[in-house]
Amino acid sequence: MAGRRGLGRSFGWLWAAYAASTFGTWLAFDAFALIAVLVLAAGPAQVAALAATGPAVGALLSLPLGPWVEFRRKRPVMIGADLVRCAALLSVPVAYAYGVLGFGHLLVVAAVVATADICFTAASGAFLKHLLPPEDLLSANGRLESTTWTATMLGPPLGGAAIGLFGPVTTVVANAVSFLLSAAGLGAVRHEEKPPAPEGATSKRLGAGDLLLGWRHLLGSAALRPLFLNAVLVNGLIMASAPPLAVLMLGPLGFAPWQYALAFSVPCAGGLAGARLAPRLVARYGRRRVLRVAGTLRACWPLGLALVRPGPGGLASVMGVELGLITCAGVYNPVLATRRLELTPADRVVRTLAAWTVGTRASIAVLTALWGVLAALTGPRTAIAAAGLLLLATPLPLLATTRRTATSVTEGATETTVVP
Repeated sequence: MAGRRGLGRSFGWLWAAYAASTFGTWLAFDAFALIAVLVLAAGPAQVAALAATGPAVGALLSLPLGPWVEFRRKRPVMIGADLVRCAALLSVPVAYAYGVLGFGHLLVVAAVVATADICFTAASGAFLKHLLPPEDLLSANGRLESTTWTATMLGPPLGGAAIGLFGPVTTVVANAVSFLLSAAGLGAVRHEEKPPAPEGATSKRLGAGDLLLGWRHLLGSAALRPLFLNAVLVNGLIMASAPPLAVLMLGPLGFAPWQYALAFSVPCAGGLAGARLAPRLVARYGRRRVLRVAGTLRACWPLGLALVRPGPGGLASVMGVELGLITCAGVYNPVLATRRLELTPADRVVRTLAAWTVGTRASIAVLTALWGVLAALTGPRTAIAAAGLLLLATPLPLLATTRRTATSVTEGATETTVVP
């Protein structure tokens, strides 16, 4: 499974583990919202609270875990995170079977899973530093990105069909099993990790400085800070426009739910193509140029969603805009992941990645709430247009950092890596 450039059996097992958990996650996309509506008769306010509370609590809980993970071997942490997610998710169908499933239960499980997600993501970046040589990391990250977009394209439609055939908790069970398979795949990796710290360092008491070190590095770096600002704004604005677009397409424009799902699943093929092209583009044009061009182009597409009209032509226009956006993102994401780790010393990788994840998820939550208010006051089309216009300004920090860091490759780091 290691593929064309012979990345090794250990990476093959890691890739298999990643594929299993990623497909399970996208198969269960919006599963908790569906359970809340179909099983618990939850209203819009409760569904919104479920979407926001789990990630928010998970982000808070992950803050003290960042330093803890930093000083431990990463593969056991990743396996532990998989097993925690599996157990938490399995509690949902068990409670459903016994008739005791409640809204509070879903909130707790969402928070636990979100916390484990952040820990896993942060630990995986540090783990890959030791698994592959620097020259293979961009290629490996492209393959992981391709897997993500494939799962995004196939998972939600298959999950929706499974729920229709077998009931509302079916995809939750499948997702739990996928984390169990991921843990098994990681257990099969035969790679000796070096101890991350001298014996006894992991038991020291963690102070506020340890908790905030990732944030200080992220915000204090002249190279990382603009990249982070760009990510916060782009991710937040794109996701903030999603609910108004759903209201517009499923309401006034009269698209059927299957047409709405089709409009966002088919263009994910562009992400798959972009991820496969990223290493070749970097080899030909250089990392800085690819970052600059792909990062700029991805911000130019969403404004077109404000012009969508009813009928087949409107559906085709949404698919065209999403195809352009996702293709650019597929190219950009692996290059960004590699660059981000180049600029992060090995002794603070976990805390920096955790801070990055918490920051981007918080921006998505805040901007989504604000755009919900804006859409209620001005209409969904105006809200979508406002997000699209603001996105046009987001490449400015990206352009600034590619110029400013042309000769600065690292700040104490000597290796590159990627984050699955």
